[in-house]
Amino acid sequence: MKIALIAHDGKKADMVHFLSGFRERLHQADVDLVATGTTGSHIEKAGFEVQKLLSGPFGGDAQIAAMAAQKELAMVVFFRDPLDKHPHEPDVQMLMRICDVHNIPLATNPASAELMFKAFTQT
Repeated sequence: MKIALIAHDGKKADMVHFLSGFRERLHQADVDLVATGTTGSHIEKAGFEVQKLLSGPFGGDAQIAAMAAQKELAMVVFFRDPLDKHPHEPDVQMLMRICDVHNIPLATNPASAELMFKAFTQT
């Protein structure tokens, strides 16, 4: 199972904290993590193995959308910062639309991500 991870700058620490609470479950469920570049670097520094793509503004969001369109992802977790402007907002909207079109579960905050992680990593 492959899970894509993205976090806006103001949410990267939240992503790392969130993943830390699921470290054992992710290992037991044999989950592969893929992330946009900068988010992936933060996740990697926390001791997780992660495939890093391009940074979001440089095409990472689009790369993850392509993976979703090819049905390569079990879910996408995108901790968005709704209180800040993002120059790559069209890519963000495209990713969310692709997840809806291809019925890929998408969590945009820790509460929804927790529900999905618990469901996907049940042993």
